[in-house]
Amino acid sequence: MRTDVVIIGGGLSGLVVARALYEAGIEFTLVEARNRLGGRIVSAGGDGALSTDGFDLGPSWIWPDMQPELGALIRDLGLSLFAQFSDGDMLFEHATGQTPQRYPTMASAPPSFRVTGGMGAIIAALARPLPAKCILLDTPITHIASTNEGVDLVTDGRGSISARQAVLAAPPRLAQALIHFSPALDEATVRRWRQTPTWMAPHAKFFALYERPFWRDAGLSGHARSAMGPMTEIHDATTASGQAALFGFLGLSASQRRQFDSEAIAQTCLLQLARLFGPEAASPRVTLFKDWAADPLTATELDQSGSEHPYPASAPWLGEDWQDRLVLAASETSLTEPGYLAGAVEAGQRSANTVIRRLDRTP
Repeated sequence: MRTDVVIIGGGLSGLVVARALYEAGIEFTLVEARNRLGGRIVSAGGDGALSTDGFDLGPSWIWPDMQPELGALIRDLGLSLFAQFSDGDMLFEHATGQTPQRYPTMASAPPSFRVTGGMGAIIAALARPLPAKCILLDTPITHIASTNEGVDLVTDGRGSISARQAVLAAPPRLAQALIHFSPALDEATVRRWRQTPTWMAPHAKFFALYERPFWRDAGLSGHARSAMGPMTEIHDATTASGQAALFGFLGLSASQRRQFDSEAIAQTCLLQLARLFGPEAASPRVTLFKDWAADPLTATELDQSGSEHPYPASAPWLGEDWQDRLVLAASETSLTEPGYLAGAVEAGQRSANTVIRRLDRTP
């Protein structure tokens, strides 16, 4: 298969690149190792399947007042936002045996917003106009080689792809672990890629779905903090359509989580929710659990112990052998907000512009 540009990764940044190339009339092929688009963006229903009115197992919030490129994209796609529910008091668990303390909820500044239908609505809207023939799912890339004409990629089960330019829209640390490069990446590049934390990779989220948001009746916002766990931070996850839910970030490390099965984790989380919000919280209609550290297409061994958030840096991501053939577009490579949705948009748009300029001056 031959194309002008191959995009490796079908998450937000990869789709931003694909959209820009499509609008510029440039031929592209987007390859995604998963059987779905979205990467770390997953909006799931109560059955765990992708949903157009789902709960966000990955990123939950955006801040359009401080993320203008992301806000502009959402408006351009015709999507709507709703404010994170914060009316009422928050709770804090200080120690075992102590009654959770109530405090007035502090207003978020800037306010946090969620996407109507879930973050997956952004992925669906970006993918909708793209030609289906240009997107290959279930297509892991195993090798990428620089050639006189551009790049050759070897896939796992789909043959090879030749392109004039390649865009890597997958986390650098993950790409370094899963893809063989020829010529090999230089030591400085390998070191930088391995040292760049992959956003979401160390984290896990638990959701409890209910028939109604009963905590609101008690004047509670659904926001809670805990020094006991297993969840350290809890929020109201009720959808714009009114599907009631609470969700929390687990404070256990990836290695600690591996000692328990998902059922044991769910039961422990429900006991905590009951301590905080009362006995009704112990009987949800269904629960959801996503451990990103256990996702082999998100996390590597380096992500299992937790890590800092990626930070912006202008140093080059590639050595001389690859500078003219490959562009990095993952959120972690953003010059403004690495490791956030806004960073994925910025990196994707910047990478698309780079590729378009290169192709314009390439015979």
